[in-house]
Amino acid sequence: MTGTVVRARGPYFDELERGEVFDAAPPVTLTAGGAAVHQMIVGDRLRYATDHVAGARLTGRGPVAHPAYVWDVAIGQSTQATHFVRANLFYRGLRFLSFPVLGDTLHTRTTVVGLRENTRRPGRGATGLAALRIQCVDQRGAAVLDFHRCAMLPLSPDAPDTGHQDDLSGIGTDAPSAEAALQTLDLTQHRTRTPPEPGTTIEVVGGDVVSSAPELARLTLNVAQVHHDAGVTGRRLVYGGHTIGLAAAQVARAFPDLVAFLGWESCDHTGPVHEGDTLRSTIDLLSARPGPSGSVVAQLRVRVTAEAGNDVPRDVLDWRCEVLT
Repeated sequence: MTGTVVRARGPYFDELERGEVFDAAPPVTLTAGGAAVHQMIVGDRLRYATDHVAGARLTGRGPVAHPAYVWDVAIGQSTQATHFVRANLFYRGLRFLSFPVLGDTLHTRTTVVGLRENTRRPGRGATGLAALRIQCVDQRGAAVLDFHRCAMLPLSPDAPDTGHQDDLSGIGTDAPSAEAALQTLDLTQHRTRTPPEPGTTIEVVGGDVVSSAPELARLTLNVAQVHHDAGVTGRRLVYGGHTIGLAAAQVARAFPDLVAFLGWESCDHTGPVHEGDTLRSTIDLLSARPGPSGSVVAQLRVRVTAEAGNDVPRDVLDWRCEVLT
């Protein structure tokens, strides 16, 4: 033994560089076991994911992997760059470019595309915002997801001002289209009941408790310290994808004929979520247009609140997504 101590950790904000690539996270094979654990935690009733016969007919390749399982794996693989994350401010422009099936193996490449140091304040640790582009492909090299996220990271102790002041407002606003992926689905046997009119607001009756938060993070290779180690902030924060997954499950209750989530225009975390909170969703149907074979493509705004015990509900998520029903 040499006596040398090396710390196994991710980068601090001041150690990141624009254009830096993180692609060493282990590839993940989507399995029926993983899908079952994911469903157990977020409880989604998406019929084409729960019915493997119908899911295989839909994709023409095999049982469809639930979209939330897929995006959680991609996000988890991207946390190689955000081990020290304090909060994830937003996701933008997530689009499914193909729909994975169980048995596919996902690999994710994360690129630093923007950096902005926050204003320093006395008595508070220095932080900065890192904008990341997440590109996920399967074992065939087929593109699966392409989106951006913005993570707030601490600077290393005694780090000088980095000078990073990138404008992050336009990050992720030029998202690719999901139209090509949509055309690959066999919807000949799908029948859509007439959805509500645009302008309708749907309140999903009954909340969902947040449970098994570290387990979901482990399942999806999410190594962000704040989701595992209460010593970071005094209380573990729930991974944002957990909140989104429960919201997606409530969307599926509101739209029983839901086929798939096609993408997200934006997804803003407006407040922290902790294990034991109960989440409730209000869904605004913003617009609807005809899809293939009589289906409907709908734009939704999903607003989620959290409450603990008898506390006043607090806003935690503002999610604008596109679904096929």
